[in-house]
Amino acid sequence: MHPNAAGLDIGSEEIVVAVPPERDPQPMRVIRTFTPDLHALVAWLVACGVGTVAMESTGVFWIPSA
Repeated sequence: MHPNAAGLDIGSEEIVVAVPPERDPQPMRVIRTFTPDLHALVAWLVACGVGTVAMESTGVFWIPSA
């Protein structure tokens, strides 16, 4: 078990993110997939003390584009 982990469900237009419920008053969020939103996601995960993420994607949306 990884107590400092978050779960990400990655889609083409949005990412659903969950952190441990004691880490934030709103432990589940929906994030858009634009670059500024992804930077905000990283900042939020760091603020929540997340060091590990588990990603789920049924497509190729998790692959960074060049």
